[in-house]
Amino acid sequence: MTQFIVHYSLHFLAPGLLAYVFFRDQWIKAWLLMVLTMLIDLDHLFATPIFDPNRCSISFHPLHTYWALAVYVLLLFFKKTRIIGIGLVLHIVADAIDCMWMNG
Repeated sequence: MTQFIVHYSLHFLAPGLLAYVFFRDQWIKAWLLMVLTMLIDLDHLFATPIFDPNRCSISFHPLHTYWALAVYVLLLFFKKTRIIGIGLVLHIVADAIDCMWMNG
């Protein structure tokens, strides 16, 4: 249960906190954009089974690879894509923590 709470807090609460602290004038828009980055989980639809609680997403799903992460990090350097980049990197961090939790 703790893993579930930590994982989804990183997906919903952490983006809200980051949005409020760093994008206060448009924090709701920033939070929504960061939450929308969870759409990268659509790549799970290409896996069989679609959801496996014992599978690490990192390097398994196409949008959860290190190559994809490199693109997400590049998004951080441009003002127009920074909020999306933060959401995507935070998503990968949350999933990586899940992987460590499973293997630890």
